[in-house]
Amino acid sequence: MAAARLFPLDALRALAAQLIVLHHLSAYGPIAEAMHSLFPMLTGWLYDYGRMAVQVFLVLGGYLSARALSAQEQQLHQSAPALLAQRYWRLVPPFMAAVLLTLLASWLVEPLLPELVPDQVQFLQVLAHALLLHDLLGMDALTVGAWYVAIDFQLFALLLLLMWGLRWLPLRRLTRQRVLPVLVGVLCAASLLQFNRMAELDAYGIYFFGAYGLGSLLFWCQSWPARWRGVALGVLALLMVAALTLQFRERLVVAGMTAAVVALWRRGEGPVWLQVRVQGLARHAYALFLIHFPICLMVNALYEHRAENPAPMLDAMAPLALLAAWALSNVAALPFHHWVEAPLLRWRPRAATLPSGAAAR
Repeated sequence: MAAARLFPLDALRALAAQLIVLHHLSAYGPIAEAMHSLFPMLTGWLYDYGRMAVQVFLVLGGYLSARALSAQEQQLHQSAPALLAQRYWRLVPPFMAAVLLTLLASWLVEPLLPELVPDQVQFLQVLAHALLLHDLLGMDALTVGAWYVAIDFQLFALLLLLMWGLRWLPLRRLTRQRVLPVLVGVLCAASLLQFNRMAELDAYGIYFFGAYGLGSLLFWCQSWPARWRGVALGVLALLMVAALTLQFRERLVVAGMTAAVVALWRRGEGPVWLQVRVQGLARHAYALFLIHFPICLMVNALYEHRAENPAPMLDAMAPLALLAAWALSNVAALPFHHWVEAPLLRWRPRAATLPSGAAAR
């Protein structure tokens, strides 16, 4: 049953990762320009809506973090610092490896694509990325998606802080289990109804806690009796309707649809070969998220190197170039996961063992 419950999460994570790659391929470089002239509706959709796949990551992130931290609830007053260090180690070393690869790719393609590479890179800028402070300090990102890594860590830390604070109060375990969803629900509502409407807060986790908290609440309510689970899902649905009525935001529609899939999926995970493939794509989703931009830079540079070729012919080759960059990104994610991400994960700071799948995103 656990595997069946995780299959929709894996499927959504795998799909979201692919959409993010296609979004960036439709947003940056000469391939994107050519594709916009050839297929304006398709590339326009990917440009405008592909980035909303981030909402899928946020909802799933909240679900998996609640799952992991709930398993540690009894020891949380002791293990919280180690769990926070684990999350940092899970995110940042692979992220910094990808930043270095992006800087190397930027150096190689700078003569052909000067508009896609940073003018200069300073040590403090690299240090700010390593500390996940680049957006808070107003520094330019060195790679696409850098903002999301920082936000993911902030959101995990915020959820951990809530659970850690409750663990220190003189409450019975059952009382804590009842109070925690209420606190997260209040913070989730505050984000959806107020903070998420304040664009100046988009460098802070509270801006995104609506989707993240929604995922956390879905995990907790799935273990409740059917009657109370139905009530909880109804309240969450009303909250989303209220937030959209207050200010319609397409990103919230995506978050709500993701939550609905996670909440309502019961069976239908498909044949074994499909499960294995989806699990593989989900397992490599973070590696793909990190490594695809340097690959896209290199393929765009090759496409731009066209002095001896007529422009119409090159425009016709744009779809093949896009598919090549997409495929190569997926291929590159495999060695990056096995040679960078997975070894670093084995060297992470020690803490109590997290349940299977909790650290997979």
